[in-house]
Amino acid sequence: MELTAEETMLFDNLCWQVGKMLFGLIKENPHDSSRELRLWNLVRSYPFPKPSVGYSFLFKAFHKSLKETDRYLEFADWWGFEHFMPADYEKEKLPDGKELMSIVEQAYIAYAKHLLPRQSLQGQVHFDRSKAESFLPAITELIEKHPQYQYPAYFMAKLLLALGDKGNMLQYLLPFAKRKRNDFWVWDILAEAFADDPEKVFACYCKALSCRSSEDMLVNLRQRMARLLIGRKLFNEARAEIDLLVKARKDAGYGIPAEVADWQGQSWYKSAAAANSNFSLYKTWLSLAESLLYGDVPEESVIVEFVNADKKMLNFIASETKFGFFKYKRFLSDVQIGDTLKVRFQEGTVGGVYKVYTVAKASDPAFEEKFKKEITGLVKIPAGKLYGFIEDVYIHPKLVTKLNLVNGAQHTGVAIRSYNSEKKQWGWKLI
Repeated sequence: MELTAEETMLFDNLCWQVGKMLFGLIKENPHDSSRELRLWNLVRSYPFPKPSVGYSFLFKAFHKSLKETDRYLEFADWWGFEHFMPADYEKEKLPDGKELMSIVEQAYIAYAKHLLPRQSLQGQVHFDRSKAESFLPAITELIEKHPQYQYPAYFMAKLLLALGDKGNMLQYLLPFAKRKRNDFWVWDILAEAFADDPEKVFACYCKALSCRSSEDMLVNLRQRMARLLIGRKLFNEARAEIDLLVKARKDAGYGIPAEVADWQGQSWYKSAAAANSNFSLYKTWLSLAESLLYGDVPEESVIVEFVNADKKMLNFIASETKFGFFKYKRFLSDVQIGDTLKVRFQEGTVGGVYKVYTVAKASDPAFEEKFKKEITGLVKIPAGKLYGFIEDVYIHPKLVTKLNLVNGAQHTGVAIRSYNSEKKQWGWKLI
């Protein structure tokens, strides 16, 4: 029977019937898509009404059954992403209150995944460069119109990386990476983006391995990290990575790669003293890794005015209009009053607590001239008081005791700017 496009009602109903049939086939055998492919070949010439709710339902069914097959791109091109309905861009709410990613976001992710380079069993890499390039405008538009979607930007970055456009890929990857900074695989892809800079790659690996994740997910990353550590002649640390990945592989029933087995047979491995983990090493590189995420946030010089070592909290001064305190545990193991730091601020209130993206020790002579000075003069301790002064520089009672200062003594030291919250005025204090 030859059907025509005028029979809209018939074809709309057919969308629903075919979709229901597909979901039934998936439920019956979720691992075999051959019947779904045959069904698609039967209906692909039908003039379904589009866009329509029924046509979107048909997409959901075929998407679920074909998204892992090598025919997905062909199917998606046939269906046409331009036919999505407004409702398709919204999350799907389940009866239990949970929400599913919108079908549009799922579709673009699946399409992008299939465009990425793939290696055959024979070792050949298949990558349709022109098709990937032609998809970029569509996924770019989706990202711009729907910034709430998290993953399309990630796969956009992967495509740009595959196309060799590392500069632009960071534009799309970094916002995503900031949201997912506690997931190890984000740092793995960032390492690819900075492949030309060994220090940044190493920092990314350190950050990735410091993230919480199941050991079986980290085996390939640990192997790459061990390779870098061997190259740096950090054999104790290399053995720690090797031992962890070997244990994880054995626990999961995986084989041991030939490269790893070869390492285990070498003299440096046998003589190395392995630790339980390399976390202390990772920690020294976290600041550099974090700075890669927030390169678009300007660094500000600050001077440390006070340190609470027990709470790992410090008071800082960036200017006479910006000062406060923040926790430094994630970034610094040791910090002293008078240290100069480079800080990327997230948010905060003047005189109160601040959240920070990155913190690192630094030197900034021009900045330090404004907030730090050397002072020489006579110590003046008022009668009956525990504190003192050198000219206009205040000396805290604890410092008077620590330095054994007495009235009239000559002293040379360093002073920093300090804000007196009670008097609401700026002055200097000895450190």
